[in-house]
Amino acid sequence: MTGPIFTLANQLTILRMALVPLVVVLVLREDFVWAFSVFAVAALTDLFDGLIARLGNQQTKLGAMLDPVADKLLIGASFLVLTWGSGLHVSIPVWLTVTAICRDGMLVVAVVIINLVVEPRVFYPTLLGKVSSAVQLLTAGSVLLLNALARDVAGLRYLFVLTLVLTVASAFQYVFRSSSAERE
Repeated sequence: MTGPIFTLANQLTILRMALVPLVVVLVLREDFVWAFSVFAVAALTDLFDGLIARLGNQQTKLGAMLDPVADKLLIGASFLVLTWGSGLHVSIPVWLTVTAICRDGMLVVAVVIINLVVEPRVFYPTLLGKVSSAVQLLTAGSVLLLNALARDVAGLRYLFVLTLVLTVASAFQYVFRSSSAERE
């Protein structure tokens, strides 16, 4: 992973981070149509930055570090505001938001500790971690869309449960991987 740092892929990741405050403000202003639109653009940058990095040979150490941070900012902020925001027609359950935020906080602390105590290294996402993030984005996007349409869907609770299961499973996988990597 060498070459220029400010690649198109990294610019898309930075754009995703820059869109997070706008999504939050729009939800707090109860402008759910625009909030959903901005969220959708931010979520698409997650797809495109990875594709561009891999296909365009633009993978960088900075991108490997920024991408999960951008994901956690977008998902975490969206979950928080879609749980405790006012004027919500549909909200994300508190139990799901608390689990997702605690999982991400635990992972960030673990990465910092391992980098400070054991050795500096980059933790690459697993397939389960990517699926978990994608389903978390789908959950936030679905709740935003339902708020934009002022509608409710009876089966939404199944998406919430799936999101919970994947979030917890990926947390266990990351803990297992980091503890087994330490012994190598």
